[in-house]
Amino acid sequence: MDMIILYSVCIIIVILLIIFIRKKNLIEAQISFLFMQVPTWLFGSLVVKGGLIEYPVGLLSVVYKASFTFEFFVFPSISAIFNVHFPKGKPWYYKTGYILIFPAVMTLIEVYLEKNTELIKYLNWTWYMSFISITLTLLLSYWYYLWFFSKVTKA
Repeated sequence: MDMIILYSVCIIIVILLIIFIRKKNLIEAQISFLFMQVPTWLFGSLVVKGGLIEYPVGLLSVVYKASFTFEFFVFPSISAIFNVHFPKGKPWYYKTGYILIFPAVMTLIEVYLEKNTELIKYLNWTWYMSFISITLTLLLSYWYYLWFFSKVTKA
């Protein structure tokens, strides 16, 4: 059942990418996607090596102990959608809500998976640590996105 969930998540993410990433935003989405793979790989490896989280079932789990699916596909895809659709011209409270809704939904799904599957197990970790780390990583990705495209448009 856990592998069915993993494959289903991958299919859902592909559908979300098709729905939310338009051809005109493809370069921006690709840069966001590729950038996000670096911090998620690093942070994911550190929390697993540090004994904070365990991923008993997963793709490539024999060679990579962290969550390959989450760190190299799901979170980078969510980051691409987050960055491309960030409400730049909206008031601060709208931006704050936007910034918080992504990690809230991701954390809720993670907590559900932690309680009901073997895909993720909290060892010395909590839901709020996930919420904070997801929020900070998304913001890091967005700041890189802004920096990168400010340099590209000046060149």
